[in-house]
Amino acid sequence: MSTYQDRLNALRAQLVRVQLDGFVVPLTDEHMSEYVGAYAQRLAWLTGFQGSAGSAVVLPEEAAIFVDGRYTLQVREQVDGAHWRYESVPQTSVAAWLGAHAPEGGRIGYDPWLHTRAWVKAAGEALTERGARLVAVDSNPVDAVWPDRPAPSDARLVVHEERHAGQSAAEKRQAMADWLTVRKADAVVLSALDSIAWTFNIRGKDVARTPVALAYAIVHADATADLYVAPEKIDETVVQHLGNAVRVHPRVDFAEALKGFTGKTVAADPERAVAAIFEALEAGGAKVLPLRDPAVLPKAIKNPVEIAGHKAAQARDGAALSRFLHWIAVEAPAGGIDELTAAARLEAFRRDTGLLEDLSFDTISGAGPNGAVVHYRVEEKTNRRIEPGSFYLVDSGGQYRDGTTDVTRTIAIGTPTEEMKRRFSLVLKGNIALARTQFPAGTRGSQLDVLARQFLWAEGLDYAHGTGHGVGSFLSVHEGPQRIATFGGGDEPLQPGMILSNEPGYYKTGEYGIRIENLVLVEPREVPGAEREMLGFETLTFAPIDRNAIAVGLLTGDERAWIDAYHAKVVEIVGSQLEGDALAWLTAACAPL
Repeated sequence: MSTYQDRLNALRAQLVRVQLDGFVVPLTDEHMSEYVGAYAQRLAWLTGFQGSAGSAVVLPEEAAIFVDGRYTLQVREQVDGAHWRYESVPQTSVAAWLGAHAPEGGRIGYDPWLHTRAWVKAAGEALTERGARLVAVDSNPVDAVWPDRPAPSDARLVVHEERHAGQSAAEKRQAMADWLTVRKADAVVLSALDSIAWTFNIRGKDVARTPVALAYAIVHADATADLYVAPEKIDETVVQHLGNAVRVHPRVDFAEALKGFTGKTVAADPERAVAAIFEALEAGGAKVLPLRDPAVLPKAIKNPVEIAGHKAAQARDGAALSRFLHWIAVEAPAGGIDELTAAARLEAFRRDTGLLEDLSFDTISGAGPNGAVVHYRVEEKTNRRIEPGSFYLVDSGGQYRDGTTDVTRTIAIGTPTEEMKRRFSLVLKGNIALARTQFPAGTRGSQLDVLARQFLWAEGLDYAHGTGHGVGSFLSVHEGPQRIATFGGGDEPLQPGMILSNEPGYYKTGEYGIRIENLVLVEPREVPGAEREMLGFETLTFAPIDRNAIAVGLLTGDERAWIDAYHAKVVEIVGSQLEGDALAWLTAACAPL
């Protein structure tokens, strides 16, 4: 098996063959996905980086990898600093770095199926100032030197039943047709995989942990649609579900089909559709409207059926997690449990429900210093024992037909230090502050982010990730457009029906990590005397928060009351699903402070 240095050398040799002086390798696919299939894991193959967000640039004499604050520690553990420079986003960007480092007069290649048009413009302008230029490639040079590159998945599509979706695919297409009519457009291109899954009420198994299928779609103003998907992925059940109004074509025909809209007006999402889509539409003579994908907002605003399903999934998942927390409480203090064993046991508890389709992401099972790696992924070589006197951080979730879950608990193994308890309590206070807040309609997540950070900031502490992300309905565990963050998004007004995470944290490099995460639902609030429409959060996740890690004296009376009420609800929702020792443990773990 080749080393990562061999792979870097092979790519450089290939760039010489195709007369390029550099190449940009993003971690995405032709659908601008965050989580991608094995066939599209070019960044991981080239560098060894296992995170879910990043990019790399390879030049003749130097190479750089770009990650955000979630991966500052991880990238240094997984990517060889002798061959790669570590660059931090958003402090710098690929475009800015290219503008400073590209060879003067050089030709820097990019795959137009892996970048947005905005990125192409920014990088092109930065290179022009350098006297260099950006060059679109017809075939990706990484693929040319990746000898055992996996083929795209051939897994079959499955129907997402209306009893889970809450709305028929025909109704969704009609809503899109109405949207097109208002905008005087003939069609809209859908390229985001979760948008296609949501619009057509289909799911797939083409991306690990995310139930989507590799496909493209074009929805027309008459509410008909063209779905581009590999023929072997479709069976008769799916054909009948799609109906006569949806024409099915091979996925490989999509690019050519984009050239058939001469004189027509076509909408495409500049954030979610790659540059190649815009170029193909314009090459065919279409007028292109750069508008947000019309599935994005209705997908984010869950309907009553989806909300009810999510609550059922959360109750089931909370019981599985509580069984695991009981198991950890019994087994871990003896020091015989490690991160891999714990992650496998938690998955087993979820599988015991009989309804788990998949995990919603690879479980983050971090003992001691590994918990300080924000998006840590345990492997044999990093696997640590969960030891007394440490914190164990476990961030996990499940994919169920009725909902997607995501929850983090930090568990004190044995007796934590006063510093550990204090910082756990600061994180907890931030979680409670966000959970309890109410805010006027129109408020953005960026306006709420400080609520979760305020207690850490007061002591000169912080965390390098957003406070909350959207969550799909048996879809992606990271779903836009809503976020609670001051950087990288957070500008979408929060609306009733949106589900987000509430996950402040604190990470002490080399020692421990703390994160407390529940999912919350945006809901209307009746506020006596209010002069504006008000909203708040309903907490959806129910599992004990470790009382042994709380410095109770740091909590206000209102905060203690919130914790006690929350734990009472945990006993109500989860307790009925447990029995014996597990129920006795839950009752004690949820006793009033």
